[in-house]
Amino acid sequence: MEPVSVGLIGAGPWAERAHAPMLVKSPYLRFAGVWARRPEAAAGLGAPVFERVEELFDACEAVAFCVPPAVQAELGVRAARAGKALLLEKPLADSLENARRLADAVREAGVASQLVLTMRYTTQVRAFLARCADIEAFGGHAANISNVLLGDHPFGTPWRLERGALLDVGPHVIDLLDAALGPVTGVRAHGHPLGWTGLLLDHEGGAVSEASLSMSAAGDLPPSSIAVYGRTGNAVLLPGDDDPFATIAEEFAQTVRQGGGHPLDAAHGLRLQRIIAEAETQLGTP
Repeated sequence: MEPVSVGLIGAGPWAERAHAPMLVKSPYLRFAGVWARRPEAAAGLGAPVFERVEELFDACEAVAFCVPPAVQAELGVRAARAGKALLLEKPLADSLENARRLADAVREAGVASQLVLTMRYTTQVRAFLARCADIEAFGGHAANISNVLLGDHPFGTPWRLERGALLDVGPHVIDLLDAALGPVTGVRAHGHPLGWTGLLLDHEGGAVSEASLSMSAAGDLPPSSIAVYGRTGNAVLLPGDDDPFATIAEEFAQTVRQGGGHPLDAAHGLRLQRIIAEAETQLGTP
């Protein structure tokens, strides 16, 4: 399979730690270049730096995004209309309206899309979800608690400080419960995204789940957790150190080259955004 030439938009800490190394190392991708608001930050990522995003589009077949949700929503539409496949971060956008606009642009352009929901590409999670499918699952709970919004954490970026855990880690947690227990059909939310957010999710088929989210907790914290219970057993997702990015790169290249779409595409991201938007409405936040 011929490597897919990929341009990277963004040069922040996550681009430096995750996206750029993936693009450099993967035999399935070719790192075509970088465009970032700060060209000096992009200079050390291992690829040519472009001054204009249109020049990056001209140099690649696909675009990987590592920027705030509002920027991804805007530039993702432009990239899709330019005929580029999209490797998208979560959440899809900063608002339901912008998420819908991006998903519509992807659909109308007929380009491939794939979300970097990192946990879904690990062997631990895939084994966990296979187990969930075998136990006649009827309920579960998840917790994702961190200190990202405290002090000078590198991922305490403006959009996270404004919108909090629900928009940042919410997509991961909701997606996992959705995959484990069936499509989410309803959500009830309480708390506050900048403190503690609780979600009660209804799933197709009658299952229910609960999720606790916070990025403002101090002190020593337990690892994120998820457990699912069923009529014939239970499944617990244990922490692991499996690197998802080799799998992300390979599956993205296959999606671009072979067609057929990917289950974690922009349309899936839009569905997650609808659930988050409903929860934010209940919490009285944007």
